[in-house]
Amino acid sequence: MEELFPIVDELGNVIGSATRKECHARTFLLHPVVHLHVFDEAGRLFLQKRSESKDVQPGKWDTSVGGHVDFGESVEVALRREAREELGLSIRNERKLYSYVFQSDVERELVNTFCCEAELSDITIDPVEISEGRFWTMKEIRKSLGSGCFTPNFELEFAKLTEALEKESR
Repeated sequence: MEELFPIVDELGNVIGSATRKECHARTFLLHPVVHLHVFDEAGRLFLQKRSESKDVQPGKWDTSVGGHVDFGESVEVALRREAREELGLSIRNERKLYSYVFQSDVERELVNTFCCEAELSDITIDPVEISEGRFWTMKEIRKSLGSGCFTPNFELEFAKLTEALEKESR
């Protein structure tokens, strides 16, 4: 059975549903996703390297956790499910940073972005989803931007994340 996603307006209100295939077929049906940025105590950001078997952006470094919200599932439940599936992480201390609409050449997503703190010992990588993962310093990330090692979505997300963290620290 194919996955069913909610179709939402730009405020996140559910207005319908569609299959994963429909949402990824250049229909640009707006569907919600979750992103989680996992920081360690030293302020480094955990990034996952997407498996070579992924159909979108294989082998690229990406957001700590990212995934679709299933139809009938809340954003918060999807966030916890994805963190558990991808990193074996049970999150309790997450906080929402922002939401935005992202459009690629195949889909349109309402991205709900959160952050939390965890240590490497809290993380167990799912080898089907992720080929590797590690904590990066912000300096390492900035130095590698534009090199092609990150997904385009992560590069956009990193700019938004940096801006949000700077606002918080003021």
